[in-house]
Amino acid sequence: MPIKAILTDIEGTTSSVRFVFDVLFPYAKAHLPQFVRERAAEPEVAAQLNAVRAESGETGAEPERVIEILLGWIAEDRKATPLKALQGMVWEQGYRSGEIQGHVYADAVQAMRYWQAVGYALYVYSSGSIQAQKLIFGYSEVGDLTSLFSGYFDTTSGGKREAASYARIADAIGLPAGDILFLSDVVQELDAAREAGLKTCGLAREGGSLAGHPTVASFTEILPENF
Repeated sequence: MPIKAILTDIEGTTSSVRFVFDVLFPYAKAHLPQFVRERAAEPEVAAQLNAVRAESGETGAEPERVIEILLGWIAEDRKATPLKALQGMVWEQGYRSGEIQGHVYADAVQAMRYWQAVGYALYVYSSGSIQAQKLIFGYSEVGDLTSLFSGYFDTTSGGKREAASYARIADAIGLPAGDILFLSDVVQELDAAREAGLKTCGLAREGGSLAGHPTVASFTEILPENF
């Protein structure tokens, strides 16, 4: 069946891993403590802090202890949904102030603009929160790219290395899994997507291959009509 939708990862795929580790994570680490101290009572923030307490098993943790837990999770790059949500809130402040601009590879911008123009529906699936996804594209170095996308998915849909997550996403998109092409730089994610029935293409920007999947070094090499 012809591809009708393209689902893309962000980190290492549309955007540099170094941007995440050299810009976003340090910014969150530096600003998260004060953010929590100042806004812990706000319902949206309080809900995420309670989720941190639940996930850590420290249900009675005071705010300062929650901050310690969050900083530990940042250090180990833990894919914890409440951490991602809180990071997204902190990053929003940075994006809105102009301290941060989202990195998106030029070839990805060019390809995604073309794909949307010729009728492919574009979606994002990242371990970063949906809010964080919208920020990186909404405040990118080349301007607001959010109009390119028809929807966003994060770990609330499940882990990226679990086939069931991709089945849920296909259901949410409303297409047979085989009509969706998934792009990622992680072979385990590609394996899970393929197990769910999606078509797959790996991004290896510095060369090499992702075993078992068609692999390219640039978005400009991806021809959705050939999948």
